[in-house]
Amino acid sequence: MANYQLKYKRFGEHSILIEWPNKIDEDILKDILIFKKNIENNLFKLIVEVIYAYNSILVIYKNSINDIEKNILELNKLYEITKTDIVLPSKLWKIPVCYDLSFGIDSEEIMRTNNINLEQLIALHSNTLYTVYFIGFLPGFLYLGSLVEELHFPRKNNPRLKIKKGSVGIGQGQTGIYPNDSPGGWNIIGNSPIDLFNPNQEVPCFIKGGDKIQFYPISLEQHKTISQLVEANAYQMESEVLNG
Repeated sequence: MANYQLKYKRFGEHSILIEWPNKIDEDILKDILIFKKNIENNLFKLIVEVIYAYNSILVIYKNSINDIEKNILELNKLYEITKTDIVLPSKLWKIPVCYDLSFGIDSEEIMRTNNINLEQLIALHSNTLYTVYFIGFLPGFLYLGSLVEELHFPRKNNPRLKIKKGSVGIGQGQTGIYPNDSPGGWNIIGNSPIDLFNPNQEVPCFIKGGDKIQFYPISLEQHKTISQLVEANAYQMESEVLNG
């Protein structure tokens, strides 16, 4: 995997922003995750946190950055020696979704505009293997790539004030699940009864960047049953190890 021409820039007194080419790409994601790990392993005494997104890493230092060129040179040297053959541990998570129209409040508009029926919408959405690019916007909100073009649909001009927890939405070429009740502008096509974010757990969000997601359709009755199991802490997510 080739090294990318990265851009480094100051981001406040304590941070440096590192940018990759501006596109959603799995090779870029892998490059970001490996470099992030390398920074954390080598600069752990100097940094507070390393935050990543689709095309960038934000390195937050404990102290103010006095010599930006020195820090950039140090980071770039780390990038040049980063081993691209590292295998990052990842999992495939199988997530149940009820696509009933009582949950899919925007499904009819999507079907009408994109000239598909409900059966096709369900098949197109659930037959795709999605990559988790990063987690953000809300704690536990998964940004998933690889949505098929037949389901692309623009975000709403006027976001709703409240989206139900577990709502599965489409925004442009992305799909994701709202981990909690919140405002939102994505188009809702279903609901998942699982709990993606639990602040009471040692690891609040069990899914991480680089993992894969496979949705599978369930009925209203199955949704009710799984919801009860989740509430009782008795539901076991289906998963399998891909790497690691």
